[in-house]
Amino acid sequence: MPVVGGGRVMRTLIRGRKADRAAIPHDPAPSRLQYRLNRMWLSPFIRVALIRVLPVCLLIAALGVWGTRPAQIAIMTGWIVDVRASVEARPEFQIRQMSLTGASPVLANAIRERVGLEFPVSWFDLDPEVIRADLATLDAVADVAVSVELGGALRVVVTEREPAILWRRPGGLELLDADGYRVAYIDRRDGRADLPLITGRGGNAAVPEALRLFDAARPLGDRLIALKRQGERRWDMVLTDDQVIQLPETGARAAMERVLAMDGAMDLLARDISVVDLRNPLRPTVRMGPAAMEYLQMTRDFRQGLSVQ
Repeated sequence: MPVVGGGRVMRTLIRGRKADRAAIPHDPAPSRLQYRLNRMWLSPFIRVALIRVLPVCLLIAALGVWGTRPAQIAIMTGWIVDVRASVEARPEFQIRQMSLTGASPVLANAIRERVGLEFPVSWFDLDPEVIRADLATLDAVADVAVSVELGGALRVVVTEREPAILWRRPGGLELLDADGYRVAYIDRRDGRADLPLITGRGGNAAVPEALRLFDAARPLGDRLIALKRQGERRWDMVLTDDQVIQLPETGARAAMERVLAMDGAMDLLARDISVVDLRNPLRPTVRMGPAAMEYLQMTRDFRQGLSVQ
């Protein structure tokens, strides 16, 4: 039995408590914090983020801090310039010639002057789309394709506009294609005597109709000189011997075929007639020439003289 009183009793009590605690079995369950951390670690997303993403982010952040220094920026810029220059100078990236197809000699010279490249030139210094857009502005170019070939050539394939008609305007003569687009300027009519001629303001906007009229007027042959646009609304056919056929705004081809039928039946255009007015299809009229008017007046005077006698 312990003796009550003094320091021996206190030491005995403390030892007894320690012995009681040692007798309690250890609880293997984790704490709440350990449990939550363990659950987070079992998540694939958290595991990948900690093992792969986090180190990469730290490395990028370190490189970003290191690369923002002026000295490092200058070093990296010089390194990039040297690498680019060495790559551009390699033979496989050099363009040594231009291949041009689909263009006439005159247009080909104009294209070469417009491109204005001195070969060899680096592949990286060329922008085919910029060259294509620039060449497409040429009047004689209907379509163009520009590409760079691995063999060291700049390939240009051109679809050239074909001149179909001559348009005389106040500023001179222009070659137009079948749609009315300008192909080129020309100084003299006899430079393209094989093409039909149109005149007047707005003639370029009605080229398809003019070509249909020229096609229908083939029976006239060389007698047809030109088509003249009037008021940007209708056509006059100008023939030799100062004859004019005034066509209506609508149904011009049908009206012209009507004149050709009358000419075939009664030699209408072989007579001394200066104007055949078909602007009103329901009431065609003719204007006689000076000789015919003089003869008509003389006939009338003669008839009046006979009636007086």
